[in-house]
Amino acid sequence: MSTLFHRFCEAESDEQCARVQEELLHGGFSAFRTFVDDFHELLKRYEDADMESVKRLVDKAKRLIPDPGKISPAWQQLWPNFEQIVAYKNMAMQTVPESERDGEWQIVMDNPFVHSQVVCYPGLQFIEAAYLYGYFHPGLEKNEYIRLQKVVTLLYDHGRASVL
Repeated sequence: MSTLFHRFCEAESDEQCARVQEELLHGGFSAFRTFVDDFHELLKRYEDADMESVKRLVDKAKRLIPDPGKISPAWQQLWPNFEQIVAYKNMAMQTVPESERDGEWQIVMDNPFVHSQVVCYPGLQFIEAAYLYGYFHPGLEKNEYIRLQKVVTLLYDHGRASVL
């Protein structure tokens, strides 16, 4: 985590927030890119106890940099995307009790009405899977679905040279 992102997380007063805002704006693309990367890392790893504080951080970021699209057009929807990631990840964490989160999890996405491959992200810890559920959910197209599922039984093998 960069020191700028750390200062952003810790900033409480208007003066502290204004200093962070100034650094982000004057740092340009590079500084903001690092900030966005650090924010993504936070979204990936936060857990139940952090749900409300992460929502507040997204709100604070929206106040400090209300139009990140001015820094880069790629960030036009940055804050709405972060809000959706947080909302869907929080929903997953609120739905699956902590006592049931051990083991391997996976994300599966498909559209049964088109001829395309099923997408699967296997071998995840619950927190990683909940993040991906939040990350991909907002982009679902008509008839697509996303599944966050726990692997209960697993047979695993890999290809090898023929013995014959």
